[in-house]
Parts: sequence; structure tokens; C-alpha cells
Amino acid sequence: MTSDTILILGGTSEAYGLAKQLVGAARFQHFRVLTSLSGATSNPRRPAGELRLGGFGGSDGLVGFLQQENITLLVDATHPFAEQISRNARDASRKANVPLLRLERPSWTPEPKDRWISVPNLAAAAAWLREHPHTVFLTTGIRELDAFRDCLSSRFVIRTITPPQLAEPWLQASFVQARGPFSVEAELQLLRDHNISLLVTKNSGGSATAPKLHAARQLDLPVLMTERPELPLSKTVSEVDAALAWITSFQA
Repeated sequence: MTSDTILILGGTSEAYGLAKQLVGAARFQHFRVLTSLSGATSNPRRPAGELRLGGFGGSDGLVGFLQQENITLLVDATHPFAEQISRNARDASRKANVPLLRLERPSWTPEPKDRWISVPNLAAAAAWLREHPHTVFLTTGIRELDAFRDCLSSRFVIRTITPPQLAEPWLQASFVQARGPFSVEAELQLLRDHNISLLVTKNSGGSATAPKLHAARQLDLPVLMTERPELPLSKTVSEVDAALAWITSFQA
């Protein structure tokens, strides 16, 4: 009989990997595994175990959910830039007295031939671009486009899975529809085809989206890199195996 419930705040490859391991391993069979996704992506990939979609209504709403569902362990495996949900998870875990683990992939670090320009946030990235116009491959995410709307002297190439829903036309931007993962060769082709002179991205980390960095390095292109926000201190691991070890430590 299931006696404990693990809530995974998901959406990352690490979250999917953790759910798969928990559901598939006999030693965790007494856990109910529930993954929560924000619902930002239509028709999301389903994780192993149970799935819920949508927000919680802030930290107080998350507290209510933890108590209602009798959550015994909370794993925040959201994207490194999902700052608000990580703050809510920290607050809710304290209020509900539910142990919290942050599962976060390591940041990328520049290699010797990289030409990174590091900025603390997207506003700083846009400010830099206003002073240094470029032909930009913009990979900061479909939700972050408005930050660059007033960079009128730059031209943007933006890759999306589905056509973006823009409130107003963006004359400086062109959109390429494609679904990853993308190889280094594919990234090189895109950069060359569009005469890209600058890659603008966020330090998401991980191997899935790293090929664009390898391609920029090969073409000696600068990279305007938005660094991760500072999140509240929580116990943090970077590997699924370490998260499983943490969960194991709570087993009787």
C-alpha cells in the first residue's frame, strides 16, 4: 500500500529522469510519484507516475496542496530560470514542514576559445544589445521575447516549435520552426544561413542545448550569456542518482 507521496516540480530532463527511476525501481514502490508541470507547453511530454498541470497560486497555494495531498517529500526540479516557483517551493516547504531538495543541472562554463559576454539578467542583455547592434540568434525562450523588442538596430532569428502568438508584429525578427534536439552541424548551418553575428542565450546548462555553444565556438562568434538568478539556499544536487540517495535517506 502506498504510504508516502513525492511531489516533483518538473519540466526538465532531470525531473523526467527522476520520475522514471522512482516508478521503475522496486525499492521505491511504496512511494506515490506525482509530477507537476506549469502547463506552459501544450501537449507536454508525460512523465512516469502521476501528472498534474497548472500553477498552485503562489507559495500559500502550494502549502495547501502539500497538505491536501499529504506530500511527504518535495523535489524542485524546475528549470534554472524558473525563479518564482523555486522561491515558492522554499517558502512552502518551510511552512508545511516538508523536506525539500533542489535538483539542478550544473551551469555551463566558458572554454578557452569561447567569447562570452556575461550579464546578470535579460534586461542587461537587452541594454547591451542597444549599444552593440548585431544579427542575433535569440534562444532565451518564447516567453522572453518582449525584453528585446526595443533593440531596434538589431535583427533577430528566433527558433520555435510552434508559431509564436505575437500581440504586435515584430519587424526585426524572423522565426524558424523546428523541434530539437539539434546537432552541432545543424546549429552551424543555421548560424551560417542567417549570417548570425551574435548568440544570445541563458545559462541553462545541460547537454541537450549545448550544441549551439559548440557551433558559436567553431565560428568564433561572441555569446551574450545571461547568468542564472540567485535562488534561496536549499539542499541541492545535480544528478538524479544523488536525488535518489536523498529520497532513500527518508525510508524507514
